[in-house]
Amino acid sequence: MSSGFGIGGKPGRCYPIWMDFSACMSEADDPKQCKDFRDDYLECLHHRKEFARLNAVYRSEIRGDHLGQDQPQQQQQ
Repeated sequence: MSSGFGIGGKPGRCYPIWMDFSACMSEADDPKQCKDFRDDYLECLHHRKEFARLNAVYRSEIRGDHLGQDQPQQQQQ
């Protein structure tokens, strides 16, 4: 990824975000000014926030508290 090219020879999926972060870091007086760009780049690489949200939705569906509904009862045979 350091070259900016992905597996197929095209630009990597996170390369444009990296370029934004890199430009911010080169122009910023304080690196803390680029925190949002850094967070976006790390999310693009690792998808931590996305996976955390998916896991939370999945857990709420398992518990049955999505849409304020109780967990469905199993039918008796």
